[in-house]
Amino acid sequence: MRRARSYSPSAVTEGGEQGFWPSYADMMSAVALILFFLMLLSYISNLITGNDLRNTQEMLSDTQAQVAATQSQVVAAQAEYDKAVKELEGLTADLNRKQDELEAFAIQIAQQTDTISEQEKLIGDQKAYLAAANDEIVAMRNQMQTIAVLRLSILNKIKESIVDVMGDSSKVSIGDNGNIILSEGVFFDLGSSAIKPESEAVLNELIDVFSAFLANPENAKYVDSIVISGHTDSTGTDEDNRVLSTDRANSVLGYLLTGKGAKLGKYAEYFCAAGYGETRPVASNDTAAGQAQNRRIEISMILKDETVLDIVEQYLALDLPESKNAAQTAKAAPAPTDKPWYSIFG
Repeated sequence: MRRARSYSPSAVTEGGEQGFWPSYADMMSAVALILFFLMLLSYISNLITGNDLRNTQEMLSDTQAQVAATQSQVVAAQAEYDKAVKELEGLTADLNRKQDELEAFAIQIAQQTDTISEQEKLIGDQKAYLAAANDEIVAMRNQMQTIAVLRLSILNKIKESIVDVMGDSSKVSIGDNGNIILSEGVFFDLGSSAIKPESEAVLNELIDVFSAFLANPENAKYVDSIVISGHTDSTGTDEDNRVLSTDRANSVLGYLLTGKGAKLGKYAEYFCAAGYGETRPVASNDTAAGQAQNRRIEISMILKDETVLDIVEQYLALDLPESKNAAQTAKAAPAPTDKPWYSIFG
């Protein structure tokens, strides 16, 4: 290494300008050297800084990529979160609705429980009522059977009394409808509406029966009318048969209301007559025997409630279970003679 020279004022004085310029050159060299080192340091610094910058940029790029990825994940997560929130809201609404339904069901169940309790009580009461009513129905059934037997028994007695008076059972019968049927020959000659004298005894017997029956108000209150109806066969014209059957019915009715001192006259409002001609045959008009059956007088009692007999007949047809109480009631039923007249005819 070159040793630096030192200059002094004396040297300048002694050497003149020759001593100044080398010192200046050395100084400029030193400055240049210093600049070189500074530039070198700057280059190295720039080089290092560039590397750091590249690394920082790469790190920044990586960081940005990670941020972008993270942002995407955040967006996706936010979407999932929003979806989950909506589902939760829907589930919450469903849960609230289900809770409301459960509360409504609970109220309904409570009401139905009360209703069931009331119905069970009602069923219990109805069972008790039906049990009691069953015994009453069976007892009534037995009584109605007894009434039906009594009715037939009394009608048979009336028939027997008429047969005793006439001395002939072939001309009087009891129809399926409960009417007393008397053939034409009992009261009339063929084609006539005049009552034969020998039939007055039969009519007098009927007067006694009906007057005894109607004299009891408990019997009369059930009677709407007592109908005397006349019937013919198909011989002759329709008009002639209607007139003949009506005249015969009126002849029988007239005698009943005036005979035996008009004993039935005070009950005249119950009686009426009707002529049906040939319109209600009970046998074929193709034979003489059938025609004889169709020429007849029928006496029927019509109750104020015409459905009573139908109800009784339908009721008697029921197959009801017997009970101990019903059996006792049947045993305790009064004898036929204890029944009122309205039971016999209704």
